[in-house]
Amino acid sequence: MTWEVLSIIGTIAFAVSGAIVAMEEEYDILGVYILGIVTAFGGGAIRNLLIGVPVSALWEQGTLFQIALVAMTTVFLFPNNLLKHWQKWGNFTDAIGLSAFAIQGALYAAEMNHPISAVVVAAVLTGSGGGIVRDLLAGRKPLVLRSEIYAVWAVLAGLIIGFDLAQSPFQLYTLFILLVVCRVLSYTNKWQLPNRSIHH
Repeated sequence: MTWEVLSIIGTIAFAVSGAIVAMEEEYDILGVYILGIVTAFGGGAIRNLLIGVPVSALWEQGTLFQIALVAMTTVFLFPNNLLKHWQKWGNFTDAIGLSAFAIQGALYAAEMNHPISAVVVAAVLTGSGGGIVRDLLAGRKPLVLRSEIYAVWAVLAGLIIGFDLAQSPFQLYTLFILLVVCRVLSYTNKWQLPNRSIHH
């Protein structure tokens, strides 16, 4: 159950963020849907390839596709209401998507008895893969690769689940909220990882 709820939360959050990025780049309606779907399902597809789940498993998620389509259609039909708040809430929906999908990816890999390194990789790719593909298709520098802390929270989710520190639904929801709060704090306070520029 926790699994399904996290999937739905992540799918809506990323489908909306993909659709809004497409509208900011002035893509047509087809571009909005393509970018939204790629953002919502890209991370899962990359994860499935790497941990040995048939990619066809993605096509069995009919309900999630419908949920994503409804979310994107809403954004397309009522852009002004949503775009007004996007500056404020855009990073927040991204934080929700990152957190939900990172936990879901880690659970997926752990359930298949993969080693902890694979659990962490699955968490990072599921949490940030869709966002990376979205930013690349929109011609932007991927959020994950900038100095602001982003993927670190997905790594944390992978480690906590890989070491069996969160198992019950209550623990998983608590972890979800914790990761969202950490991500929100990291962009609000501009926490950064060390970075080195080679420009003189």
